[in-house]
Amino acid sequence: MMGYETLELWRRGHVGWLVFNRPERGNAMNNAMRDELRLAWTEFAEDPEVRVIVNAANGRSFQTGADVMELATDGLGMERYRDSVQRWDMGFTSWQLGIDKPVIAAVNGVCAGGGLHFVADADIVLAAADASFTDPHVSVGQVSAIETIGLMRRMPAEAVLRMALVGRYERMSAQRAYQLGMVSEVVDPPERLHEAAQELAEKIARNSPAALRATKRALWGALEMGLTDACKAGAAEMTSVWGHPDQTEGPSAFAEKRAPRWTVC
Repeated sequence: MMGYETLELWRRGHVGWLVFNRPERGNAMNNAMRDELRLAWTEFAEDPEVRVIVNAANGRSFQTGADVMELATDGLGMERYRDSVQRWDMGFTSWQLGIDKPVIAAVNGVCAGGGLHFVADADIVLAAADASFTDPHVSVGQVSAIETIGLMRRMPAEAVLRMALVGRYERMSAQRAYQLGMVSEVVDPPERLHEAAQELAEKIARNSPAALRATKRALWGALEMGLTDACKAGAAEMTSVWGHPDQTEGPSAFAEKRAPRWTVC
């Protein structure tokens, strides 16, 4: 795997781990991390041995958004990102890059501001029992928009609005995030978070890689469409794997009471 300055990447079986690695800065996303994330997601997307990706973090925080110290001192601030945002070419999350392999976010500690992108854009979110969520954009003179718009697809709009408008002055607990549907599981004790994420990823990875990817494309695509169009697009994804070797292997393995031998893709 490539070497990274702000991230760590490794593979355990069919599970790829993409880990934020700026613990001394709360894993805040500086310009280097933003660039490296595009490369890292793409590396796992192109690795045929990786079926599921876990997005996690080293240190006490999961992700605390843009590195405000860099913005305050580099003479460029948010202007460095104007062109990419206006062209909608941000490219630092799996959804932005169109990654069709399943992605699990394993959130520990604080997830703040731009860190919410990685929650909104994951397929499944696990949170350690001591995790918390906050959106300080408006508290530092910035607009909360893309990540919170994404969260409105996961949870009630009022809960998102409250987080976005109150800013840094409230934090949402992991348990409250679970109640609202932001996360699907709270892991207690917190030290088991990465173990729980690996276990879940391994369950997913036991399934047909081709079927997993087509399923993810169908379900995420449905968020962009009305019901009839979404079902038509889903039908196209279904038929796209008809004739794939896994279509024969799955029933054969079931009938023969053995583990399936999926085609690498």
